[in-house]
Parts: sequence; structure tokens; C-alpha cells
Amino acid sequence: MNNVWIALGLTVVAGMATGIGSAIAFFAKRTDYRFLSVATGFSAGVMLYVSFVEIFFKGLESLTRVYGEYWGPWVNAASFFGGILLIGLIDNLVPTAENPHETHTEQETAPLRDASAPWPVFGGAGAGGPVAFGSHDHHSNDRKLLRMGLFTALAIAIHNLPEGLATFLAALEDPSIGIAITVAIALHNIPEGISVSVPIFYATGSRGKAFACSLLSGLAEPVGAAVAFIALTYLFGGEQGMIPPQVMGMLFSGVAGIMVFISLDELLPTSRAYGKGHDSIYGLVAGMVVMALSLLLMQ
Repeated sequence: MNNVWIALGLTVVAGMATGIGSAIAFFAKRTDYRFLSVATGFSAGVMLYVSFVEIFFKGLESLTRVYGEYWGPWVNAASFFGGILLIGLIDNLVPTAENPHETHTEQETAPLRDASAPWPVFGGAGAGGPVAFGSHDHHSNDRKLLRMGLFTALAIAIHNLPEGLATFLAALEDPSIGIAITVAIALHNIPEGISVSVPIFYATGSRGKAFACSLLSGLAEPVGAAVAFIALTYLFGGEQGMIPPQVMGMLFSGVAGIMVFISLDELLPTSRAYGKGHDSIYGLVAGMVVMALSLLLMQ
């Protein structure tokens, strides 16, 4: 039971990093985009390495014990691609007003922390056409910006549900691996917090509302983890509440697929968008090295 609380606590920490991103947008003197590039690349490196080297083979080990040397790898591969299919379907079905990982310029983030900074242009949202830089046309832009921010928050929240499950299951099986994945997910959630905060702040003028929406989108991770764990225990748990090894094996392989998809579809493009030169690949390799050393030292 202790591992359950540790796993849930780590999932909460990972989810709340969207609030860190929001706080950076509001209080940092300037946004360090190079740091965000290296951090998201690092996150991708950690998730890719641990998925292919550790989690995938944990699933294979469990499934081979249950289904044998021939069918175990088949079920494992099917579960891996099933995880990719699941997160891919979520990615295509969830409506987004804009890319949740869009890079926001210094002009866009400056008014969040400095009330005297001029408000940026967001284009012709209404009948009046584009808004001149330095003005704030509530009638033409606010509704569009609020819709954009809320849809971005909703999209991130729904995407965070399987991420929460991935963090929770990894921590439940091995808290040390769960910590590494928590760090990776938390780093990946920082730019998401900025993406939610910016449009909601401009639409409402309220830092509190922008921060709250950002934080709530991240808290979908522990909610998703808790709901999934309760459902799994109810559906598959035996008399002692233990989830059968074949179910855990399929879940681990599916989680590996989810993390690979997130890394390739979200993290690496985001890292390249924020960075310059080889920043993203430096972060990626650093993440793999740190994860490899962690696994070797924990043997």
C-alpha cells in the first residue's frame, strides 16, 4: 500500500509542473527558451530510453511467464502498439484551438509579469481586423483567446490522463524508475503551463484565473492515475486486490508505447521549436545518459 501512495504522490508532482510553467511566465524576468528546449529534449531522452530499455522488457517478462516464449512477445508487441494507437486516437479526437506546445514570444509573455508592457497583436479575431500593437481590443479578441486557452487546457488535461497512468504504473512497480519518469513528465509539463496561461490571461486579465486553469490541466494526471488504478483493481484485482501479471504486462507495454508516442510527437518538435542549433539533441542525449546511469547504479 505504501507504494501506491508513493506512486500517487509522484504523479501529483509531475502534474503540478504545469503550475511551475505558469509561474515562470508570470514572474521570471524573461523566458529562457534555450532551457525549455534542452529540458524538453532531456525529457524525451529519459522517456525513450526507459521505455525501450526497461518498461518494454518488464512487460515482455511478465507476458512471457504467462503466455510462453512464443505468444508472450506477440502479446507484448500488440500491447506496445496498442498504447501508441490509444494516445494517437486521443491526439486526433481531442479538439484544440491551437497547438498546446506552441512557442510564445517575449512580446506575448512580457505583459504577464510587467503591467506596463504593451499588449501584443493576436491577429484579426473580429470584424475590426487586426489589433494595433500596444492596444487591447476586448470586443474582437477576448472570446477567441478565452476559447483558445480553455481548449488548450482541455486538450492538455485529456492528454495528461495516460501520462498520469504511465507515471503511476512505473512508480508502482519500481519507485526509482517512477522518480525518473516523474522528472521527465514534469519538465515536459512546464511549457504546457505557459501555453495555457498566456491566452487565458489576455482574455480575462486575471493572473489568478490563468494560473488556476494551468494547474487544473496538470492535476488531470493524478486524477487519471487514481481512476485507472481503482478501475483496474475493481475489474482485475483478486481477493487481495492484486492485479494479474498478464494485465500488468500489457499495461507496461502499452505505457511504453504511450511514452514513445509522446516523445516523438510532442517533446522533440517542442524542443526544436524552442531551441537553436543542436539544443534539442543535446538535451535528448543527456536524458538518455542520465537514465542509463540511473538504471546501472540502481542494479
